[in-house]
Amino acid sequence: MVQTSQISSPDQAIKPGATIGILGGGQLGRMLALAASRLGLRVHVFAPESGPAFDVCTRHTIAAYEDEAALTAFAQAVDVVTYEFENVPARTASVLNATRVVRPGADALAKTQDRLVEKTFLNNLGIPTAPFHQVDDAGGLARGVAQLGRPSILKTRRFGYDGKGQALVREGSDLAVIYRSLGAKPCILEGVVPFVKEVSVIAARGINGAFAAWDVCENTHDHHILSVTRAPAAISEQSAVEAMEMAKTIADALDYVGVIAVEMFLVEDKKADGAKVERLVVNEIAPRVHNSGHWTIDGAVTSQFEQHIRAICGWPLGSTRRHGRIEMTNLIGADVHQWHDLLGEPGACLHLYGKHDARPGRKMGHVTRVFPET
Repeated sequence: MVQTSQISSPDQAIKPGATIGILGGGQLGRMLALAASRLGLRVHVFAPESGPAFDVCTRHTIAAYEDEAALTAFAQAVDVVTYEFENVPARTASVLNATRVVRPGADALAKTQDRLVEKTFLNNLGIPTAPFHQVDDAGGLARGVAQLGRPSILKTRRFGYDGKGQALVREGSDLAVIYRSLGAKPCILEGVVPFVKEVSVIAARGINGAFAAWDVCENTHDHHILSVTRAPAAISEQSAVEAMEMAKTIADALDYVGVIAVEMFLVEDKKADGAKVERLVVNEIAPRVHNSGHWTIDGAVTSQFEQHIRAICGWPLGSTRRHGRIEMTNLIGADVHQWHDLLGEPGACLHLYGKHDARPGRKMGHVTRVFPET
């Protein structure tokens, strides 16, 4: 847990009773709306179709993100705008920002919507990432493979999540076929990182530069979808400090406001004497609340959702102290049918997102368990 405080002026703050505008109507928007409501704030959700957030907001607008008239009316009806997903069209953010401040700001969106831009930004800060190569055509992929070798991972530069928009380049793979399979779009080829663990830092930065991070958490994925998050991560104290320092460096460089997630790989290198040395490699940045931070609702003094609302409103950031040792499990697809048994389990904290169709791979809810520290 890391926390720095700076004096926050009430004169700059958005007051209770104001309206928060949220782009996106999914479960992240839903949990943001619930946190805002507890703090005496109203929520207006803007999304192209109905979603889980609509059930708990004060008001909603259904319109395309390209509908500039609807965006302007939405901006005029709220006091600050935020978002639950990072692929907000640049023009959408620009239209909104002409009327109301958008937090996190446009620079965070620009740096994180494109994997090539993001990795270049990180490397320029001195933060390590997987080696990468720009791929604009099949020839570029061939040159990248010659440089990075196989296996390597081809990813679309934009609009990928939960394993979508990527393909593994194996020995014998037909490069032209792989490139076409991703739509022949601008891509990035990444070298494979020999990690032993996946970890993440969930942190927040206020409008005054105050910074707060929860303890580093350890993540397990199943078919590229987050399955289990544990906090704190079983890593060295030095690695934990370095992870939080990386997150702060990134947030400061972006002049960030709100909650940010930084996903990392933990790599173990062997020294000549056989001893293992840990190092961290940043995988990606999410400029929003994040699945690996859901445990903070029940497992910390301040949840990531409340913290995000505090930050974008110019309020003091809350404590990130854990209540114990944490395990959060996603309920994916048919897992949600365990709801009855989970409600009967002492100490299990169940969250259901109000989705009706339990499709395979769909996040339907999560359950958090808090254990005494050992």
